[in-house]
Amino acid sequence: MRIAIVGGHGQIARLLHPLLVAAGHTPVALVRNPAHAPDLEDLDADVRRLDIEQQDAAAFAEAFAGCEAVVFAAGGGPDGNARRKQTVDLEGSLKSIAGASSAGIRRFVQVSAIDVDNPLPPDTGEVWRAYVEAKRDADAALRAADLDWTILRPGRLTDEAPTGRVALGPDVPRGDVTRADVAAVLAAVLGDPRTSGKQWNLVGGDLTVSEAIDLAVV
Repeated sequence: MRIAIVGGHGQIARLLHPLLVAAGHTPVALVRNPAHAPDLEDLDADVRRLDIEQQDAAAFAEAFAGCEAVVFAAGGGPDGNARRKQTVDLEGSLKSIAGASSAGIRRFVQVSAIDVDNPLPPDTGEVWRAYVEAKRDADAALRAADLDWTILRPGRLTDEAPTGRVALGPDVPRGDVTRADVAAVLAAVLGDPRTSGKQWNLVGGDLTVSEAIDLAVV
């Protein structure tokens, strides 16, 4: 497949591209900054320009042209800007969903965050509240869309080496998970039709990725 990656220069995306290439897919990295293109081309990704915040859903559909799947892996970043949680994490997802639908793409995988449906304590900071609410609302919109969707909700992300061992399921408790292991799960679920319509928490665990998926789809 040709797979459009929204947030194509993000930390998880840069780990995902080589896995997709190794599986015979073509990652299409969508990025705002053209200076990122050489790094991504070195990973054998095709690169297309897309400004998540400034462009509309029609531009997303154009950027997705020729692709068979979309991965939404973008995030507003740890810059303390609550507004960017809205414009990137939520509105970027909504435009990606609309763009995929317009482009005739059914397969859509979204990277979210664990526990975003849980009530927030009253003293939650503005930025964290904005982040959680953006991810929560983006997931709700994707679940309501007429797409073959999968939502992965990782726990606290780390930059350690991949373990190849995860826990995956709707009620898996909070824990850490490496970004590399998240990328491995993304690569595995993309071509697995059994994972459509599934929303899973994802943390480090004891099972291989394939074992964890087999258990979760039962």
